[in-house]
Amino acid sequence: MHEVSKLATECEMVLATDLDGTFLGGSVAHRRSLYDWVRDHYPAVRLVFVSGRDPEFISQLCADGAVPAPEYVIGDVGTTIARFNEGVVQPIPALEAPIVRRWHGMAELVRTRLAGVRGLWMQPTSFRHRLSYQYDERFDAAALQVLDGIEVDVLISHGCFVDILPKGVSKGPSLLRLIDHLKLPRARVLVAGDTLNDLSMFQTGLHGAVVGGAEQELLDATRQLPLAYHCRTPGAGGILEAIRAHALFPKTPEEWT
Repeated sequence: MHEVSKLATECEMVLATDLDGTFLGGSVAHRRSLYDWVRDHYPAVRLVFVSGRDPEFISQLCADGAVPAPEYVIGDVGTTIARFNEGVVQPIPALEAPIVRRWHGMAELVRTRLAGVRGLWMQPTSFRHRLSYQYDERFDAAALQVLDGIEVDVLISHGCFVDILPKGVSKGPSLLRLIDHLKLPRARVLVAGDTLNDLSMFQTGLHGAVVGGAEQELLDATRQLPLAYHCRTPGAGGILEAIRAHALFPKTPEEWT
């Protein structure tokens, strides 16, 4: 059976989750419960990482088997769309083609314009179709006006990060592109996150878990979104809570609250 049709036939639920503060957050007990549940219910439950992290980080994260490996990865704040195969993030060229086109020629232009901005420096990571910066108390967000007129989006999150992305590209749109490519029903997808760079996932209209301890800016921005469930429990525990709240899967341990 073809990979896409087989996945669509077997899959009952997709967990599309941010990593830091979300899938990797919460108590040890909640993380263990969630990770065991994901493994125990494969292939009915499928896992997608939707993260600002780069491919190398994700490969290292899953190397020892403590964290369940995803089948697919939306990485680099939505600018990487990939399979995860035998520990390697393998970009899907057909899905990334529009991202590549939009980013062409942008990196050097952005670097040049931001070079003189006080309190802003590039993060020490590899970049594919985005640039990511960190800032301190010297930084004034108004200085980002030097990017006006360039076809990019600017995303500030965590109170210390600035991501420069191709126009119209972020976690949510890239996730939808992947889901539709795989012919998975949107009604069976749960997205989970905790910071403002996760907002576009909740704006897709998919079922959502805004986990406990999320950034106030994300809580405010999602308050009126009907399927963005605000969890009481942080991290992995919030994901467990949201699965039950949305009634997305019939088999959930009784101890989940």
